[in-house]
Amino acid sequence: MSQLWKTKPLERLLNEASESEKGLKRTLSSGGLIALGIGAIIGAGLFSITGMAAANNAGPGIMISFIIAALGCAFAGLCYAEFASMIPVAGSAYTYTYATLGEFIAWVIGWDLVLEYAVAAATVASSWSGYLVKLFSNYGVALPLELMTTPFDGGIVNLPAVFIVILMSLVLIKGTSESSRLNAIIVVMKVAVVLIFIFVGFKYVRPENLTPFIPENTGEFGEFGWSGVIRAAAIVFFAYVGFDAVSTAAQETKNPKKAMPIGIMGSLLICTVLYVLFAYVMVGVAHYSEFAGGNASDHLAPVAIAIDHMGDIVNGRPVPAYPWLNNTIIIAILLGYASVILVLLMGQSRVFYSMSKDGLLPKAFSEIHPKFRTPFKSNFFFMILVSLFAAFIPGRVVGEMTSIGTLFAFILVCIGVLVMRKTQPNAPRAFKTPLVPLVPILGILVCFGMMAFLPFDTWIRLIAWMMIGLDIYLFRGIKNSFLAIESGNASDAKSYRGVALSGFGLTLLLGILTFFHHQNPNVDDTGLVILAAVLAVFHIFYYGYYFMKGKG
Repeated sequence: MSQLWKTKPLERLLNEASESEKGLKRTLSSGGLIALGIGAIIGAGLFSITGMAAANNAGPGIMISFIIAALGCAFAGLCYAEFASMIPVAGSAYTYTYATLGEFIAWVIGWDLVLEYAVAAATVASSWSGYLVKLFSNYGVALPLELMTTPFDGGIVNLPAVFIVILMSLVLIKGTSESSRLNAIIVVMKVAVVLIFIFVGFKYVRPENLTPFIPENTGEFGEFGWSGVIRAAAIVFFAYVGFDAVSTAAQETKNPKKAMPIGIMGSLLICTVLYVLFAYVMVGVAHYSEFAGGNASDHLAPVAIAIDHMGDIVNGRPVPAYPWLNNTIIIAILLGYASVILVLLMGQSRVFYSMSKDGLLPKAFSEIHPKFRTPFKSNFFFMILVSLFAAFIPGRVVGEMTSIGTLFAFILVCIGVLVMRKTQPNAPRAFKTPLVPLVPILGILVCFGMMAFLPFDTWIRLIAWMMIGLDIYLFRGIKNSFLAIESGNASDAKSYRGVALSGFGLTLLLGILTFFHHQNPNVDDTGLVILAAVLAVFHIFYYGYYFMKGKG
């Protein structure tokens, strides 16, 4: 068998789990799981990209978008729960795919998870910057916009976003653990922001802002109409990132077979209801086009814009009835965002820690600080990487990259359940996904359907990111894999050929998508075309070299 499809034995994973997390108490009930899920889900995505998705894609139909996104989460979440009950090891989807689909797919998903965690942290940091600018503005302090926005938005660098990423990374490196009390306070604070926003804003909803409910398509795919609603679903999918925290708690649940589906579906249902009500108030108090106005720092601060419209109309403009509320909620959001960034950066370091322990990444990513007992080199690396993303790439772009990366990860988890039911039917499971194969298949279809509605440029970035990942795997991953070394299969010729052929396929797909993207006369994509062409030419030679190496 080629090294690419070798799976990490389930027994080995369970041994690793028992060594690192043995003695976990089963203390969580269904209610505890629902509370955990609500705390993990509500946060960054809702307060950041919802306004832009409404302004550019769905209008008031953003409410339907949240429901569609929740369906994909529900199916994928049930699949996550089965894996989590079987394989309670750090690494999440990476570990699950290593046990079911083999090393190559595990590498792909591990590299893809950078989009879910690291790039998501950059998105939240960009939004944090927008709310900070708004807070200072409310107190009469005008911060220089060129230092608050990216070059693509007319600025130079987004300094506040860099600041919060560095600060949270240093906290992680030092290893200051968050107490359960602090976590509980932040969760209550986030939920309180949503509830206050809904209750205060409800009476200021203006019916004319909700008409038409689904604006007519502009003639461009994904710009309003039903195609816009589904594209918005893929974009606001980011608002549900974090629900898989429920699935990873299977080993700490009293009756996982009963409690896991209640916890996952209950938390998703409650959050979906809150999200729909939140969206109703947001686009009801302010016309959806308002969320595309102002400067770039306003675009990721829709709550602040909506609260400014909660009041009576005087001389054609709304006069805020609760000016104090805006600042209070913004401060709460800033504190909540800091926690979210911390959790995302921690999740990223855990994935790379697992990959490093398997030999697929350099040992530095799993080195532990002698005093702080944290993977400090990994944290430092992502401090730099995420800071660069947040400093120079617009929040809309990194938000869409997060969504497509997460959707891709969910698809592979759903496929993994189907594979595991065939290859390991008798393996002990504290929880089984119901209605297999229907639930995993529906998860695949719904998640891929949302991916298909994302813009071409988002797909192009995903493919380019995956090609970079293949470059690293060819250069060092194959020959350093501990699983391959132990089986005497390191630097397997078939592996080089297989990965190189996959790379050729991605290069071809990159060219096709770039060609179709270039056919849009309304988009100036000269830079994107040049970059895609350079990548394609380089990789034809790069993959050609490794293909011949495999033949030789």
